Amino acid sequence: MSLTINQRRSAKLPVQPGTLKTNGKEDMLKVLFLCTENACRSQMAEGLVNHDLDGPVKAFSAGIQPSQVNPRAIQVMNELGIDISHHRSKSVDDLAGEQFDLVITVCDNAAEQCPMFPGNAEILHISFPDPAQATGTEEEIMATFRRVRDDLREQLIPLLRERLKQLQSAGSPG
Repeated sequence: MSLTINQRRSAKLPVQPGTLKTNGKEDMLKVLFLCTENACRSQMAEGLVNHDLDGPVKAFSAGIQPSQVNPRAIQVMNELGIDISHHRSKSVDDLAGEQFDLVITVCDNAAEQCPMFPGNAEILHISFPDPAQATGTEEEIMATFRRVRDDLREQLIPLLRERLKQLQSAGSPG
């Protein structure tokens, strides 16, 4: 995983009270995970966040050049009891008009081609290896998918929990 200077810099920005809302609910983050094909990493990130942080965070995913959800991504998520088999690969254009509090690019290509988003969306880049590029035996390939899935969870869930804490403390009477 690598962090960009923009992420380090933006992570220090204070959260303004009442600036993050979804459907009129305070203290909720609306997050978009963006990658090239919306096939593996962004799909797994969406599933993990919507499972682990259901309620205070609503996650979406999209791709610059969408393809189809990778069956191995579906399989490794099922191992955790998270069903993403109903997900479909979406273009970032499919989400035109949506406003996000946070856009996280999970691959270098998406970071380079990240479109502009309306509103005050903060854009972070956290690079994860593409498990679809793994080679070897089926067991080795699946191990790579599991490793990326687990890395996504280990990095993204604490990051978003911290953002929620910042939001809640910013909204608390001082």
